[in-house]
Amino acid sequence: MPIKITGTGFTGTDGLSIPAGTTAQRPASPVDGEIRYNTTTGEPEWYDSSSSQWVNFQNGKPYSAEYVVVAGGGGGAGNRGGGGGAGGMITGTSYITPSTSYTITVGAGGTGTNQTIWGNNGSNSSALSLTAIGGGGGGAGSDDANSYRGRSGGSGGGSALWPNSGRGSGTSGQGNDGGLNTIGWATNDSGAGGGGKSQQGGDVTTTTNAGNGGDGQATTISGSSVTYAGGGGGGARHTSTAGIGGAGGGANGTNSNATPSHATANKGGGGGGGGRTAGGDVGNGSNGGSGIVILRVPTANYSGTTTGSPTVTTDGDYTVIKYTSSGSYTG
Repeated sequence: MPIKITGTGFTGTDGLSIPAGTTAQRPASPVDGEIRYNTTTGEPEWYDSSSSQWVNFQNGKPYSAEYVVVAGGGGGAGNRGGGGGAGGMITGTSYITPSTSYTITVGAGGTGTNQTIWGNNGSNSSALSLTAIGGGGGGAGSDDANSYRGRSGGSGGGSALWPNSGRGSGTSGQGNDGGLNTIGWATNDSGAGGGGKSQQGGDVTTTTNAGNGGDGQATTISGSSVTYAGGGGGGARHTSTAGIGGAGGGANGTNSNATPSHATANKGGGGGGGGRTAGGDVGNGSNGGSGIVILRVPTANYSGTTTGSPTVTTDGDYTVIKYTSSGSYTG
């Protein structure tokens, strides 16, 4: 017999028919508590307006999660090359659905290069359907005019010694452009700084200094203030001062044939540009730093189910899950 609705509830012995359709056919403007059968997933679902998500009946209510996602920084380039751009950095709050597995990807830093080609871009990091773009490599002091310019990325790489050869572009909301040599190799053949999350890479504007890396951004998601995503400093000739790496793991450049120190691991900073000695010996750029993914969830909701060996700590009523290598989190 058909279902009947009375003053106290449903009566009858047959099934209750509810609207059915594919994921693509979900209502354009659903209301809180609306239910339907999803023919794509083969599961009934309901709409949760607080998280703006359709939720499988078998799963609990979604809970909020703060996140920081930082990509790998770009590598610096050699022979008075530009500093690498910082990896893209994105922050905010999203929602996690219980019993759902979320893949976490932590991007590697781009490798530094010699004088023949620009530095390598860093690799992307991702979590919760969000992607931070790897930092752009620094421009190289080569004989190829195309290699002088910085590469684009989360933050852009700095240009090399050639004047106005082009700064690497940053990604909107994730980082800034790299710096530019504005005065030329005949006056100061030095590289510009890579861009950082909070600041554009430093230009070469004097006869004595390479460009500094742009500063990154501080976050207290883990309970204390830590700065990520600083750009790498530009490389210089021996008569000039090399660029300083931006706050947030950016590496310093050098003014000799020694490879500068690499950017700090798991901060997403850009690599430093290589220099040149009085005798004409040239140095390579250094590697960008690897990225990081951090999630902060209410301890009452923390599932304890992870892969990839993240570091798990508590901060008041919250659990902080810090990934320095790829893995997963199940809500």
